[in-house]
Amino acid sequence: MTRRPLLVVAGIILAGMLGELSLAPGGRLGAESLPARLTDQEYWKIVSDFSEANGFFQSDNLLSNEQYLQYVIPDLTRTAKTGRVYMGVGPEQNFTYIVAMKPKMVFIVDVRRGNLDLHLMYKALFELSADRAEFVSRLFSKKRPDGLGARSTATDIVAAFWDVDTSEALYNANLTAIYDQLATKHGFALSADDREGIAYVYHAFFWYGPSLQYRSTTGNRGNFGSGGRFGSQPTYADLMVATDAAGEMRGYLSSEERFAFLKDLETKNLLVPVVGNFAGPKAIRAVGKYLKDKGATVSAFYLSNVEQYLYQQGLWRDFCANIATLPLDETSTFIRAVRGGRYGPGFGLSSELGSMASEVKSCGTAGGH
Repeated sequence: MTRRPLLVVAGIILAGMLGELSLAPGGRLGAESLPARLTDQEYWKIVSDFSEANGFFQSDNLLSNEQYLQYVIPDLTRTAKTGRVYMGVGPEQNFTYIVAMKPKMVFIVDVRRGNLDLHLMYKALFELSADRAEFVSRLFSKKRPDGLGARSTATDIVAAFWDVDTSEALYNANLTAIYDQLATKHGFALSADDREGIAYVYHAFFWYGPSLQYRSTTGNRGNFGSGGRFGSQPTYADLMVATDAAGEMRGYLSSEERFAFLKDLETKNLLVPVVGNFAGPKAIRAVGKYLKDKGATVSAFYLSNVEQYLYQQGLWRDFCANIATLPLDETSTFIRAVRGGRYGPGFGLSSELGSMASEVKSCGTAGGH
């Protein structure tokens, strides 16, 4: 099967044995009871209890390589309902989808513990930073330039920081502040491996700065590295100033309002990273049970292109069964990474949408592979 049908065509999936789909076409029974915030103990218990063993992926995935990821957002916000639950995988592209969907709670499920460490780093930096300029200063260990404020555009911010020298002193001070925020203020029981993982992730942002790319820390493997078959990867700076097809900036650093929404979620412990294989035995099912117990509904689930790996590994059936445990309705929407297609020109990575409810239902009826 070619990659595009694999990622886009609804219903072309394994014959399955799914049980009853968690679909609520007329609204969920009982009042939604998602928490207004999680205590530190509740947050860390979910992180620990829902997570599976650390898994493997071929790259560090510290940064998206989807330059056109915003193109899908206008249709996404018309299709999926805001103010519900967002799920996703991977790094910062989730933040841009989150500020578009404005969910009450977020779960990021990724097979690598390194992605959890990445999101713990982000959590601390969001909480420590008063505004976008301070956040970017901390993220890249660069002194904040004068003149940046609430009205500065993302382009203004990128331009102001571009020629500022990276500071090892700031890196060391900020890494200590990250540890203190997570372990001392929140009381999270960071393992030695977590501390090492956070330091590894943060050092990459220090070392590469706004020039960080998807493959910066893993070299040019196969066709997807800088200069490979599909050309150079976008940098962090490129993604900060990216737009949708109409030229509107929708990134999470495009306005103080969007940044503040994410900062508020993080401060309230409502953006929860979990280690889990999409086809694994626990993570997605644990999220599904938690949300059903709370009377909540998944609005959108960003999958990246994980499905192709599930196919290759013969795990599609397990993935379908896991997704069927999530509380969905007819507006719940998959977001997939694809090349070109409706929402992106040429070979650039963009996104496609799919109905979660209809596709999961078709798992039990479509022809097998």
